[in-house]
Amino acid sequence: MKERMTGGINRSTSAASKNALPPQELLDDLCSRFVLNVPKEDQQSFERILFLVEYAHWFYEDNSVEKNPSLKSLTLKEFTSLLFNNCDVLKPYVAHIDDIFKDFTSYKVRVPVTGAIILDETYERCILVKGWKGTSWSFPRGKKSKDEEDHNCAIREVLEETGFDVSKLLSKDDYIEMTFGQQRVRLYIVAGVKEGTSFAPQTKKEISEIAWHRLDELHPANDDVISRGVTGLKLYMVAPFLASLKSWISVHPPPVAPRFDKPLKGLSVWKVKNSSLSGSSTTTESQPIKAVVEVHHQSEPSAPSYAVSAGRSFRNFRFDTAPIFQAVDAAFST
Repeated sequence: MKERMTGGINRSTSAASKNALPPQELLDDLCSRFVLNVPKEDQQSFERILFLVEYAHWFYEDNSVEKNPSLKSLTLKEFTSLLFNNCDVLKPYVAHIDDIFKDFTSYKVRVPVTGAIILDETYERCILVKGWKGTSWSFPRGKKSKDEEDHNCAIREVLEETGFDVSKLLSKDDYIEMTFGQQRVRLYIVAGVKEGTSFAPQTKKEISEIAWHRLDELHPANDDVISRGVTGLKLYMVAPFLASLKSWISVHPPPVAPRFDKPLKGLSVWKVKNSSLSGSSTTTESQPIKAVVEVHHQSEPSAPSYAVSAGRSFRNFRFDTAPIFQAVDAAFST
């Protein structure tokens, strides 16, 4: 049988070694599952295609690599390059992959983010999550899907990252909204959650720890996106929300009286068993970005669409799978 060659690498040899690249069969399956077998509207722009590739990358890391440790763990850019070079439907665009990936990363930082600030019954502590890689803590949050409402995104992301369903406690009227550069971030205030509530992420390799942290512990010397609390806790996208959160708490008495005997140290409620996490932080530590803040207690018109122009590589793109399917049909008919 003729051995398949890709990028000068003999797959039959590398697959048997440690940190082997995924075999062609696996790449074909990932391309078919996540790129081809999706609604046509998700195949009409490169930003949507790259989101599909990102889903395939998560699946590869969470399932394929976990079940087969000999497979190499790849960055999103490495995985994207590999998939484009080995999937017939994506090969025509290999020459433009650098521009496509650059435009995609630029587009992602403009997609709105929503999440929740979960407070305990005394309003003294909030839930923070630590990313799978790195040491920064943040409020549970994530990017909106296409046409998804803000509060539904917050409910989904909090459930994925903490395992806690905030749908019955979330009020669509109570949120703090800020703008970081070109990205809008809205965090709903979910107050009165019992300290004994169980938390555990539903997604793999995204969250390494969940903990209750005292608000007193989080106050930094400045309101930068990346900061450190008074006890040295490394925070990401937390400090800018604290002043507005304090104002909200001042007019909303907690259901349970404050307990001054509680220590400043965070109370961990879930931690991944394997603590030897490698790699750099999943959060990009850029220069501090000035934030524009709005605090809302009343409903407002729905947010504008985030489908903005992302770059020349996305314009007038049409993803035509018909020739691929015809070739597949022809191959099976012979």
